[in-house]
Amino acid sequence: MTGILTAAELDHFETEGFLLKRGLLDPDADLAPVLTEYAGVLDRLAESLHAEGVISSTYAELPFADRVNALFAESGRDHTQHFDFSLPQGGTKPDTPLWVGPSVFSLLRNEAILDVIESIIGPEIWSNPVQHVRLKVPEHLMPPDPETGRPKNVATPWHQDNGVITEDADQTDLVTVWLPLGDTDPANGCLMVKPRRHREGVLPHCPGNSPMGVRRGGVGGLAIPGIHLGGETVDLPMAAGDVLFMHRRTPHAAHRNTSDHLRWSFDLRYQPIGQPSGRDAYPGFVARSAADPGAEQRDPQPWADSWYAARAASELPSDRRFNRWDPDAAACA
Repeated sequence: MTGILTAAELDHFETEGFLLKRGLLDPDADLAPVLTEYAGVLDRLAESLHAEGVISSTYAELPFADRVNALFAESGRDHTQHFDFSLPQGGTKPDTPLWVGPSVFSLLRNEAILDVIESIIGPEIWSNPVQHVRLKVPEHLMPPDPETGRPKNVATPWHQDNGVITEDADQTDLVTVWLPLGDTDPANGCLMVKPRRHREGVLPHCPGNSPMGVRRGGVGGLAIPGIHLGGETVDLPMAAGDVLFMHRRTPHAAHRNTSDHLRWSFDLRYQPIGQPSGRDAYPGFVARSAADPGAEQRDPQPWADSWYAARAASELPSDRRFNRWDPDAAACA
């Protein structure tokens, strides 16, 4: 098992609140199948937009990342949901785009990732349904937001992942796994963390697309809604194949994408079997179990079907929210 942590690595995770494993995944064996699968998703999206007259070309001659940039820029729309393997927090409809393909499922069950997770939480592992693909298009290619006048896809404000799950899961041993599908750096929006701040509990989060904080703060000189967190900040540029593991209360953020290149990534989450997921309307599955190997979900189709069922569920409110907003709305201004 290539991912088992050393005592020093486990101590780093517990003390600092994060652990970066360089080269944990093989880009050819582990990531290439996902890229191929998403190329098909992009083909279908481009053909649909072109047929509707939204874009002038399908840009079929471009590499994947450049093609995404072209589609987002010309259409003036964010098409991330077409690639996502989770549903939006609110406004889900029976035809909300969703991609739950077998290569994505295979990455969720990646043995090297699960080996590290087992080192942290033990061998009874549940794949938590808080999971996303992130497509951060260069901000200069995106039209300004009509409400703010600022470019879309700017920096992701400081937040904790504990702040976007329901309160019943506060004690769940949730581990975030963040991995890029291409190289990341400060210019195209790499992550940054606040080490050792995970010991301070759940911080107040404000309403917004990427919430955190009770007053307007700043990251790298950019004024954004969020708490101004003092102390050390660590930038985490990563290459394809690197994997970041974070405690659920580790404050983290992302730089703006001021480059010409797409930054895209997965963020996944895992927890011990039987603990609350913080998203009870959405499906997870047993990713690994030493006690009952037969309970492990190995077939991608039932997993996909569980997401289609969640999308179709009539009891899922259109305004459902999971974010832990601060009750003092005035403090978030």
